[in-house]
Formats: sequence, C-alpha cells, structure tokens
Amino acid sequence: MLQHTLRELGYVEGKNIEFEYRWALGKLEGLTDLARELVRSDVDLITTLSTPAALAALNSTKTIPIVFTGVGDPVGARVVANLAQPGGNITGISLLATELSAKRLELLREIVPKVSRIAMLWNDTNPSMVLRAQETHRAAAKLGVEIQSVGVHVPIDLDAAFVGIESGHNNALLTLVDPFTREHRKRIVDFAAQAHLPAIYEAREFVEAGGLVSYGPSLAATHRRAAEYIDKIFRGAKPADLPVEQPSKFELLIDMRTAKALGVTIPQAILMRADEVIE
Repeated sequence: MLQHTLRELGYVEGKNIEFEYRWALGKLEGLTDLARELVRSDVDLITTLSTPAALAALNSTKTIPIVFTGVGDPVGARVVANLAQPGGNITGISLLATELSAKRLELLREIVPKVSRIAMLWNDTNPSMVLRAQETHRAAAKLGVEIQSVGVHVPIDLDAAFVGIESGHNNALLTLVDPFTREHRKRIVDFAAQAHLPAIYEAREFVEAGGLVSYGPSLAATHRRAAEYIDKIFRGAKPADLPVEQPSKFELLIDMRTAKALGVTIPQAILMRADEVIE
C-alpha cells in the first residue's frame, strides 16, 4: 500500500525512486545490523513498520530522515519526544494501539458476556508490546477481568504458550500484534479454533486468516499518510517539523463462519458497527 500511494504521488520505481528492502523475519536482534546496512547504502530516507525497527533506525542515524508506521505508543517507547514536535530526524504515523486496549477488552466482553479470564498472547521482547500489555492489565482490572499474560518471542515458544493457555482456564484470547505474532498468525488463529477460544486481534490479517474479530486502525489509511509524509520530506520538509499523526479511521472485522464454529452469537449492535463481516 505504501508503494502504491507513492506511485499515485508520482514516484515510479526504476524511474525516479529505488527501494532497498530489509526484513528481520521476526528476529528483533537482527534489526540494528539491517538498519546500519541501509545507512551504509547511503539511502535518502528510511521507513519502518514496527517499534523495534524504528528504534533500530533511530539508533543507527541522526541525519537520514525516518518515517515510521506500526508504532503503538511513539512517546512511551521513546521513539519521539512528543507527538506535536517529534524532534530530530524521525516522524510518522502512530497506531494508537495502547489507547485501544480497553476498547478491545470491552468488545470481547460484549461478545462473550461471561468472560472472566482472558489469555493475552504477546511478544515480551518488544518494548512497544510491554507498554500495551501494561495498559491491557490496567483496563482489565477496571472491567473486573483477569489476564493471563503469555509472552512469546521465538517460534518454539508458541507450543508451550498454547499448552499454558489451554490449562489456564481462560474464556477468551487476546493477541497483541507485532511482526512476530503477525508472522505466526495462522498458527495462532488455528490454535484458537482448536481450543474453542473466542479471540480478538489488533489487525485485520488475523481475521482474514480465520480469526473471530479484529479491531484497530486502518493500515491502508496509515500507509497512505506515511507515503504523503515521505513525499513532503522529499520536497524539502524536515521530519522534526511534521507532527506524529494518530489514526482517525478504525476497522472492526468479524468472521461469522468462525463465530458459528465456536458457537458464539455476535450481538446485533456489534454487527451494525462492523466495517466488514465475512459470511
């Protein structure tokens, strides 16, 4: 979507723009080396898709402009000093993910009214996820819901995590989304189905993979705004002068096939609010 919007803005690969891609494949420890590779390549701008990637880029250069997406809490994660005046060479689009923690729990309780204990699956090595997990615990306490925190960060962790969730007397599952959990979304979604757990996710890809419900910012809209920021910087704007934007469009997706398989009745009020219902 980012490249598509850039094309709409007049940037054609091979003509007036070139892309250098680096992927950590969920291995956060490799991000710094990848960021330094890009700096050595003398690129004109770096764009990142997660909090660890943004921090790795920021720690690798103080001069090359950086535009981030996929950062849930840019100030809390110390990516920027504040949203209105990010300072330095970095700016971007926040996911507002931390602030949405309570909303997701409320949605899950509307769908499963008797929920009392929710397993929270998350990458415990991602600093942005730590902030999100803390906010989820605070929101759960206000709702009178108990959270079983299940941290994972390498593929082998998932099997033990699934066993722990099944034996933890949980009524539902919440998955915090970062590059690691997104990469393994099919395993997570399949586990939720096998364990007969209603689950809510932060990104639509999980519902597209068969998950029950997702609620979060529109990634298409986020990437479009990031492309527009890149265009502004190429035209002379400085990242320090571009406020970090927060998303204004949020998506609620529901897979009714999964709901039927789980024996879950989605309230009509939620169906009416949904942006997309998969039948």
